[in-house]
Amino acid sequence: MVTPQQIQQWIQAGLACDHIQVAGDGQHFEAVIVSPEFRGKLPLARHQLVYQALGERMHAEIHALSMKTLTPEEWAARNG
Repeated sequence: MVTPQQIQQWIQAGLACDHIQVAGDGQHFEAVIVSPEFRGKLPLARHQLVYQALGERMHAEIHALSMKTLTPEEWAARNG
């Protein structure tokens, strides 16, 4: 069974992240991902970067992943 920690490690291995938090129950996961690579990209393109980092795991091991993808500036504005 896939753990939130594994998903976090897989994303960090393929995407530069300033902050990442993953929670889930083994089948459904939620992630907050902050990356400078998201700058200038629409949400769909940001999600595609995360899917690229996860590769085939997204189809084989992870059944559902809900994401909030933010730039460092968006993250700072949100967290004061």
